[in-house]
Amino acid sequence: MRAIDTNVVVRYLTRDDPGQAAKARAVVDAGNVFVGTTVLLETEWVLRSVYGFSSQDVADALLAFAGLPGVSIESPALLAGALGRARAGMEFADALHLGAATNCEEMLTFDRGFIETARGDAVRVTEP
Repeated sequence: MRAIDTNVVVRYLTRDDPGQAAKARAVVDAGNVFVGTTVLLETEWVLRSVYGFSSQDVADALLAFAGLPGVSIESPALLAGALGRARAGMEFADALHLGAATNCEEMLTFDRGFIETARGDAVRVTEP
């Protein structure tokens, strides 16, 4: 198994650099690749901030990529939960943080937006 970095995932999804995109496609299509949670977090940020993807388009792209044969996601359940929360309006990074805190009673933050979008979640999000 080979781990791939954010730029390989981004090239695969955007095909913005034909040479690198072809190499990324060959690696991913050959299978047996590992994608860490931090790579997914950075990929979401790059697609949204640099390429102008909407949150829904990012979620669709990451879900499709994660479902490719031969792609192993570090924590599939964490990604699925984060994508669900993101589709419901939560920032993807916050959704990952909250998903990783499932064994905690609460998550503390000063981010009012995070607190609002997390209302009703199993883990209570509140200010310290």
